[in-house]
Amino acid sequence: MVESKRKQLAMVAEDEWLQPVEEAVNARYDMYCAHLADIERNGSIVDYANGYRYFGWQYDEDMSGWWFREWLPAASDVYIFGDFNNWQRTQLRLSKDVHGVWSIFLPDAMYSYRLTHGSLYKLHIHGQNGWHDRLPAYATRLVQDDETKNYSAQFWIPQPFDWDDDKLVVDKNNLLIYETHIGMSSEKEGVSTYKEFERKVLPRVKKAGYNAIQVMAIAEHPYYGSFGYHVANFFAPSSRFGTPEELKSLVRKAHKLGIAVIMDIVHAHYVKNFNEGINELDGSPNHYSKEGDAGYQPYWDSKIFDYGKREVEHFLLSNVKYWLDEFHFDGYRFDGVTSMIYHHHGYTDFDCREKFFDEGVNRDALVYLALANKLVHDFRPEAVTIAEDVSGMPGMCRTIEDGGIGFDFRLGMAIPDFWIRLLEDESDESWNIDEMWSVLTNRLPKVKTVAYAESHDQAMVGDKTIAFRLMDKEMYFAMNKGSENLIVERGMALHKMIRLMTISVGGDAYLNFMGNEFGHPEWIDFPREGNGWSYAHARRQWSLADNGFLRYGQLSLFDKEMLKVIKKYKVLADGYPYRWHSDYENQTIAFSHKGLYFVFNWSPENSCPDYRVEVPWAGKYTVELSTDESRFGGFDRQVKGQEHFTETIKDEWDNAHHFIKIYNTARTAMVLKWHK
Repeated sequence: MVESKRKQLAMVAEDEWLQPVEEAVNARYDMYCAHLADIERNGSIVDYANGYRYFGWQYDEDMSGWWFREWLPAASDVYIFGDFNNWQRTQLRLSKDVHGVWSIFLPDAMYSYRLTHGSLYKLHIHGQNGWHDRLPAYATRLVQDDETKNYSAQFWIPQPFDWDDDKLVVDKNNLLIYETHIGMSSEKEGVSTYKEFERKVLPRVKKAGYNAIQVMAIAEHPYYGSFGYHVANFFAPSSRFGTPEELKSLVRKAHKLGIAVIMDIVHAHYVKNFNEGINELDGSPNHYSKEGDAGYQPYWDSKIFDYGKREVEHFLLSNVKYWLDEFHFDGYRFDGVTSMIYHHHGYTDFDCREKFFDEGVNRDALVYLALANKLVHDFRPEAVTIAEDVSGMPGMCRTIEDGGIGFDFRLGMAIPDFWIRLLEDESDESWNIDEMWSVLTNRLPKVKTVAYAESHDQAMVGDKTIAFRLMDKEMYFAMNKGSENLIVERGMALHKMIRLMTISVGGDAYLNFMGNEFGHPEWIDFPREGNGWSYAHARRQWSLADNGFLRYGQLSLFDKEMLKVIKKYKVLADGYPYRWHSDYENQTIAFSHKGLYFVFNWSPENSCPDYRVEVPWAGKYTVELSTDESRFGGFDRQVKGQEHFTETIKDEWDNAHHFIKIYNTARTAMVLKWHK
């Protein structure tokens, strides 16, 4: 019998560029299908990802007591100890099963008077590396001793949290993300808390017009300055910001305000610290990682997960479900995807198609990410997933059924790189509007992109925000509304234009790091030995925008009005813009998007009265938004409500073309609304 030809995967059928590597795409998809089928032999992937309901502390109603379990296959002896048994290391020994899971049962009758909510505990583990006191991988709360700075796990069994009426559906067609960090979200020179963020920052986000926050540094990390990217404890929300219940309260309040909460999840690596975290937890060098160089990320000095090991996969998938289930997060931004999916971690030139399918690709990691996306969308269909991948791996944002990895969005990481290069390396007069258009529209039709001009990456110490690149030291003394300063005038104008161009051309969603909407000055620098352990640059100076005498408030207001227009006309859901006009001499570009018409004049000096541009439709065009409005620090050469009427000219083939005349002023952009 002749075997019937398999149906071609949609992502290959629709892309001629992928057809020469169809066999490799099929192999990737088949590997996923086989792995999923193996999982589903005993139920759904949602049921499979229940490690957090089995490991760690679990109460047994039938036996009236607490089970504790931990996966430590290479350990030869394991004890649990803490303040509930006077820190006696070798009193309570765990038993090992055939799967390498160690467990102990503590009946209420014996330990209820000592094992209480808030009790501190650790594991005493004997492995190939000797005897060590360690923290369990499934611990849901860690606390640090103020004097010794050592961490202990905490027995945390609070009352059930009230999630009644907690309902929010993420608007994936109009996603406006405010990237945040809890600890540095207040003006004080210190660590802010979940409570403070809920009370002070969430109302700001709502007022500013964003409908989602992306929260960094949630999972416990021993070094504050790692920005949360060197995770030690994957099931424990960082205790330096407050309690798990206070984080839940923050999420619930955000939902009541109509704000989705997206977690910045770090499954690309984990901290190599021995005393904190999971590195060599069972005493072996290949517990959660492969042994040697294969388990080490040299560029980040951290450990890499062994995505092909079933127990590791189970741990990570359980972690994905845990935050959705226990804390009601609305999805994830997966950090470091490029590092995950290549053995070389992306440190190569992706100069040919084969590099996405050759031996440099970590296929186990790709399968894990596809499984994680299936889990997220099966468990919470409305949840959103975003991939931080700079390589452009084919299919990252295609559905798994199409042959993809299943992410909803990818980060448009080339966009901030482009703006930085332009500001650093080229004079204003040489800015190429064709290159600008090409970079911002460089995405496949079914690959949804989160556009952004800058994120936290561009604000870190050693780098500069866009505002600081534009205005530098002038921000210290010339941001008063009464000041006249050419550097600040240029900076204000371009700051607004870069953001408006990015959101209107660059993608299908938009992201901004907190404070950058009003041009937060300087950089982010967490307390460290090199800065005298100062918090001066690990905070947000909201008062700069609130002060009515400074220009920061004008930038903040523009950002708010920009989002209002984008949301009102659903620009992000409209696919690609259509370019109608390119004038290289005057560096002017005009395009239509969802019933709106955008005109950008990037020239530093060419202002043109009665400037004629072709428009898509006959009728009246009114100014809906202009970067030149005085309320945004401009000169009111275009103001909201100004009217422009079309004239129609027929070409030699009798085709009608419609035009309007505008005052095309240098370094300004305007958005016009069409009326029939």
